[in-house]
Amino acid sequence: MNIGLTGGIATGKSTVSSMLTMKGALLVDADVIAREVMLPGHPVLAEVTAHFGQHILLEDGTLNRKKLGEIIFRDPEQREALNRITHPAIRQEIRDRTEAYECDYPNRLVVADIPLLLEAREQYSFLEQIVVVYVPRELQIRRLMDRDALTEGQAAARLGSQMDIEAKKKLADIVIDNSGTLDETKQQVDKLWNRMVRV
Repeated sequence: MNIGLTGGIATGKSTVSSMLTMKGALLVDADVIAREVMLPGHPVLAEVTAHFGQHILLEDGTLNRKKLGEIIFRDPEQREALNRITHPAIRQEIRDRTEAYECDYPNRLVVADIPLLLEAREQYSFLEQIVVVYVPRELQIRRLMDRDALTEGQAAARLGSQMDIEAKKKLADIVIDNSGTLDETKQQVDKLWNRMVRV
């Protein structure tokens, strides 16, 4: 049994993910996989380097994230090129790990934590339920300002680069509303756990 877990920036997805793993869920983290495919020796990094050039690497062969970031943030076509190289490999690894966990641990809940899950939903048809961690946009902006020391304009610009949280909420099978207290969130996670885990 599995769920796909997503949300928006500063909605508290990591908090919910942590609560689920503390209860015994197995985590497949898309962000971790995205970093792994860019490690020296991985074919994805080799393909990225072939496209962008050796200058995106540091002397030890690791990725110079700052240098690559400068390229892709000023050039949408290059950003799209990077996504075309990396996203299929990341999605396949998420699927492989999710299915391996389900096979090896049939009574455990597998949580695939994927920030851009709903933006590419058709690629994740193997996930049984989509859980969205939600807070209203105004609270999202306030939390992002506090967390990253941003102005309201900067926070709004970051949110503008993502699918709107209200749209994500509508596409969810299950919504965890994280706009209240930690205890209120935990109660919703407990309810989700009892619904999904059939031991």
